[in-house]
Amino acid sequence: MESVDAQGRSSRLLLECAELLFSNGETTERTHEATSRMARALGVEVRLFLRWDELSVGTEGRAGWHYETIAARPAGVDMAKVTATVNLVDKLCDGLLLPIQVLAALEAIRRSPPASITRFAIMAAAGAAALGVIFGAAHASSLLLIALSAGAGACVRRGLASVSHNLFVQPFCASLLAGVIGAIVVHLQLSSSLRLVAVCPCMVLVPGPHLLNGALDLVRGRIGLGISRIAYACLIIVMICAGLLFGLSAGGVALPVSGSSSAVPLGYDVIAAGIAVAAYGSFFNMPWSTLPIPTAVGMLAHAARWTVITLGGASAEQGALIACLIAGIIITPLADRLKLPFAAFAFASVVSLIPGIFVFRMASGAVQLVAPGTNASPELLLATITDGTTAALIMLAMAFGLIFPKLLIGRLYPRIGGTRDAKS
Repeated sequence: MESVDAQGRSSRLLLECAELLFSNGETTERTHEATSRMARALGVEVRLFLRWDELSVGTEGRAGWHYETIAARPAGVDMAKVTATVNLVDKLCDGLLLPIQVLAALEAIRRSPPASITRFAIMAAAGAAALGVIFGAAHASSLLLIALSAGAGACVRRGLASVSHNLFVQPFCASLLAGVIGAIVVHLQLSSSLRLVAVCPCMVLVPGPHLLNGALDLVRGRIGLGISRIAYACLIIVMICAGLLFGLSAGGVALPVSGSSSAVPLGYDVIAAGIAVAAYGSFFNMPWSTLPIPTAVGMLAHAARWTVITLGGASAEQGALIACLIAGIIITPLADRLKLPFAAFAFASVVSLIPGIFVFRMASGAVQLVAPGTNASPELLLATITDGTTAALIMLAMAFGLIFPKLLIGRLYPRIGGTRDAKS
């Protein structure tokens, strides 16, 4: 009976650890690796099964295999919780903590709050305004309106989080608010940058870490989980587009399908990229002491993108690929060293490259194509297809640029790549 109880305690401890990592943005590979290390420290064999809605842990003892399953969704991103959990695993493996102490500490991590609403709102405002600079907003009034819209949207999201557990209500309502504010700006003629005032607050809602984690799962052959992650991210993007377009249409305003960004000087571009990275790090509850590192990486990557596009004549897709390759090479060992989830760390570093503006213009164009039917303008159709294709190519370039260095480094140095001891 004592052996069965010990096996049950080990299983519960492994389950709590895996759930915290899985639900807060850690990659599937790292979740397996951390769970396997903890199992060895506890002296048990472990099997871990991860699905979108549940997590199962099996441990082998004298009584045979014992399985426990709990509901779990990899829908959150919290770097502080992931780092604290990995540190606990290290301490248990080094013999610095007893299992009962680790279990109590894991429960404390679970109850720890996210980033404060003040930090969340201020950084959302700063990040959206920084994206406005990158995409060509040149007037202080436009940047102020973008910041106010994004900050208000962040407050709405936090307010909704306390009353609804629906995964899509928050992005929809925040983007709806951005659309309404954009429509008001047009009617009152408060800014000449309608496209950016309406779009930039929505770009900070794009769920990049889930797209990257999904892509990593697909590459490693975890088809079901990878498709689930990407489907979740795509549904959020659909809700963002719907909210934005509903908000604009409520004010009788349409988002222009075509448009071009004005050239931004290198200094402004790099500084704005750094602010955007710091903002996303705050969204993901990255510790303040760690925040300068992805900020510096993001500024370096954006400087490389600016150089190859402005001086080298490269396309936006090529610029994104170069920038993300640089970021991926640097971030892969740093994420391991700092015990941070790769997808959130990597995406935060290149958030300024997201093609949100093309996605939203494509969605607007698709809506505008419906009313005239077969009489739709060929120019509108072409612009819509071009925006959609550009967005897809940039996202593919970003995913490849970030994931390829991780896989290559993981192949050459398994400890850094998170493949040592990891089992499917």
